Amino acid sequence: VQLVESGGGLVQTGGSLRLSCAASGFTFDDYAIGWFRQAPGKEREGISCISNVDSAVYYADSVKGRFTISSDYAKKTVYLQMNSLKPEDTAVYYCVADPALIEGCGPPVFYDYWGRGTQVTVSS
Repeated sequence: VQLVESGGGLVQTGGSLRLSCAASGFTFDDYAIGWFRQAPGKEREGISCISNVDSAVYYADSVKGRFTISSDYAKKTVYLQMNSLKPEDTAVYYCVADPALIEGCGPPVFYDYWGRGTQVTVSS
């Protein structure tokens, strides 16, 4: 299983970025997949995930209304469109996947597979 993120960078407050995660080595449709992030000095948090129970989409309250997760099953890629970015969104963003049945995002321990992460920095 391999997950490769791209699309991070430096953006001003109010700007937008789109993260991509290219997946390989597993049956994309069967896995719970999503995005976590970790800011300096903070724990990793699940911000948006697609459940493999019912395909429901979950968003953390901190990003609801600003971020949108989507997936292209043909390309085995999941995206995270991030709009109206704030300095508190600054973090390393990780793509995650796991074959266990997961509703919502759940805690980081639920996920066996992680990308290396991509840095997102929002300047004020």
